[in-house]
Amino acid sequence: GGLGARLLGAREGRSIPIAVADRTYAAALFEAAREAGRLASVREELADFVATVEEVPELHAMLRNPQLDPQAKTSILGELIGDADELFRNFLRLLTEKGRVGEIEEIGREFERLSAEEEGVLKVQFTTAVELSDQDANGIVEQIEEASGRTVEATRKVDPGLVGGIVLQVGSRRLDASVRGRLERLRR
Repeated sequence: GGLGARLLGAREGRSIPIAVADRTYAAALFEAAREAGRLASVREELADFVATVEEVPELHAMLRNPQLDPQAKTSILGELIGDADELFRNFLRLLTEKGRVGEIEEIGREFERLSAEEEGVLKVQFTTAVELSDQDANGIVEQIEEASGRTVEATRKVDPGLVGGIVLQVGSRRLDASVRGRLERLRR
């Protein structure tokens, strides 16, 4: 159906770099779920499944095992998600047939990014050399919200190697305003 048509670009999955394939599969599921009006339920089921894969090492290993027959994987997955949304079940079956089900965590992260974008939420990670106070962190978030016009969900990291300043990561974009970054640019 529509999901399969969107994946024409991913038919030769093995020849596409992994990140591109992950984006292609996530985007296809996202579009199909949105068109069917089932974005929320598919998002929840995908997130739950990914969380289970991350928490159960045996399931993680089984999905990534290239020696295991795809039909065996499909059968195991069918038992695990028997009552899941049909769109999600078909998607997992397709991923298994294409040898991509082992990348479900990466695909899930990309799907989550697309969903957040749809809701107008901007996911930002900022890294600083020292731990910021909540007041300083909130100030940065407010500036980003004001500049972007979107709600910001921020995660914070500390990397003393930055010396000072800040590194902002928004999706695939990176803004390096750290002392280490400036020194590296000067060196170049």
